[in-house]
Amino acid sequence: MAGNCQEEESRAAQIRAGKTALGIELGSTNIKMVLVNEACETLASTSYGWENQLENGIWTYDLAKVWLGIEDAFHSLTADVQSRYHVEIKTIGSIGVSAMMHGYLPFDKTGKQLAPFRTWRNNITGESAAKLTELFGFNIPQRWSIAHLYQAILNGEEHVKDIAFLTTLAGYVHWQLSGEKVLGIGDASGMFPIDEQTGTYDAAMMEAFGGLDEVKRYPWKLADILPKPLRAGKSAGQLTKEGAWLLDPTGKLQPGALMAPPEGDAGTGMVATNAVRKRTGNISVGTSAFSMNVLDAPLKAVHRDIDIVTTPDGAPVAMVHTNNCSSDLNAWVQLFGEFAELIGHGQTPAKLYRTLFEVSQRADRDAGGLLNYSCLSGENITDVETGRPLFVRAPHSQMNLANFMLAQLYGCFAPLKIGMDILVKEEGVQTDVMIAQGGLFKTPVIGQQVLADCLGLPITVMETAGEGGPWGMAVLAVFAKWHGEKALADFLDDEVFHNPESSTLLPTEEGRLGCQKFIAAYRAGLTVEREAGKAVADPADA
Repeated sequence: MAGNCQEEESRAAQIRAGKTALGIELGSTNIKMVLVNEACETLASTSYGWENQLENGIWTYDLAKVWLGIEDAFHSLTADVQSRYHVEIKTIGSIGVSAMMHGYLPFDKTGKQLAPFRTWRNNITGESAAKLTELFGFNIPQRWSIAHLYQAILNGEEHVKDIAFLTTLAGYVHWQLSGEKVLGIGDASGMFPIDEQTGTYDAAMMEAFGGLDEVKRYPWKLADILPKPLRAGKSAGQLTKEGAWLLDPTGKLQPGALMAPPEGDAGTGMVATNAVRKRTGNISVGTSAFSMNVLDAPLKAVHRDIDIVTTPDGAPVAMVHTNNCSSDLNAWVQLFGEFAELIGHGQTPAKLYRTLFEVSQRADRDAGGLLNYSCLSGENITDVETGRPLFVRAPHSQMNLANFMLAQLYGCFAPLKIGMDILVKEEGVQTDVMIAQGGLFKTPVIGQQVLADCLGLPITVMETAGEGGPWGMAVLAVFAKWHGEKALADFLDDEVFHNPESSTLLPTEEGRLGCQKFIAAYRAGLTVEREAGKAVADPADA
C-alpha cells in the first residue's frame, strides 16, 4: 500500500510540474486523450464518442463537434486526474494531435471553412486519382487530399478559387491550438507524395500538377496552400492562449506547451507498436484497417492498391488501406446485445464480444460456406464504389452461430488479405515482425489467430493493442519535448519498449486453408471482375 501511495504522489508531482505529454487522437468513432509522463507511462485517459454522417452522398464530420468532443474529453481527463492524484492540470509539457489521415479540409484566407470535411471514407475521386496516378507515375489513392482537390477542380466547384489553406483533420486541430500550419511528415504523405531525401513534397510532381491546364487558372500555388511537413522530434509551435481555451474553457490550463508535429493515425499506430524501423510492419484494425510495411527497397511497380506513405520520421512505407473493417461486425454484436436484453440476460459489450468471438473457435474453418461483405462504405481494393454491407449464405451452407461469427471475422480482414497478397506474392516484401493493434484484439487470441490464418503470417500483439493511437501520439509528444536529438527508432527501443509484453501466434494449417477457401468464395461473390476493370454493379439493378 505504501508503494502505491508513493507512486501516486510521484505522479502527482509530475503533473504539477508539467512533466507530462498529452496525446489527442480524433478517430473514426472516438476522440481519445492520453496523458503520460516522461517515461511514457499512462497517467490518465478518456474518450468521447462521435460518428460520421452521410450527407449529400459524402461522409463527413461537423467541425463544431470536433471542439465539443475535445472539450468534453479534456474535462473528463482533468476529472480523472483530480480523482486519482488530487491535483489539477494547469501546465502540460508537450501536446500532440493525431487524427484520421487523408481527406479534404479547405479554408480561405480568413480561416473560413469552404466545403464540408470530406473524409477518407469517400470514394468520389476516381477520375482525379486515376489521372494523377498516370501523370506522376505514382499511385494516388482516392482518399488522398490531392485527389480530392483535383476532383473539386474537375467538378468546377466554385470554392476552389478561394482556397488559402488545405489540410487534414489533425493539421486543422493543430492549427487552431498553435496557430501553425504544419503537419507531421507521415500525415503529409497522405496529402501529396513526399521526397524521402528532402523531407518535403516531391518537387517534380508538384511542378507537374501546377502545369495542368485546369490548375493554371487558379490564383494559388499548391506549395503555398499545403501545410509544411515536419519529421518527428521537431518543434511544431506552442499551445497558444486561444488554443488553451479551446481545450479548457475554465481557463486553468496555461499556454506554452510544446506542440509536436501533428500526425495521422497510421503513424501513431506504428509508434504504438514499435514498428518504424525498416523491415518492420504493423496492422491497425478498427472502423478501417491498414497494414504498414516499412520498406528497405523501392517497390518494383506502381500498384493501385498499395499506397506509398512514410513513417513519422520520413522512411517510406507500403500501406495497404481498406475502408472497412469492424463496423458491420459491431452492428451484428449490437443486434445480439438487443436480443440478450429482450430475454432478460443483458450483457456488457466486453462480455458480448468475448462470448461471440469465443464461439467462433467451434466453427468450420471455411465458415461453413457463409460469406460476409463488411462494406458499410465503398471499398477500393474490391472495387465496391458505395456501401453494400451484405451477409450471404447458400442453401447448402452450414448456418450456425459459430460459422456466422467466423464469417464476420473473415469479412473484416478479407480486403486487407487481398491487398497484402500484392505485397507478399507479387513484390516479395518481407518483414521481420508484424505487430497488430486495435479493439478487435482486446479479446485475447481469437482475432489475432484469425488474422494470422488470413494473412499466412505470424502476428504479434503487444499489451498496448487495445489503445494504440492516442498513446502513440503522446509518445511522439514526449519524443519532441525531451528526446528529439535521437533517432525515433532508437528512442522507442531504448526508452519505451525496452521490456515489452507481447504474444505471437503462428498461422495454423487448418485455419490457413479454411481462410483460403473463404477468400476464394468471397472473390467469386464480388460484383466485379477486377482484372476486366468493369464497373461495380448495383444489386438494385439485378
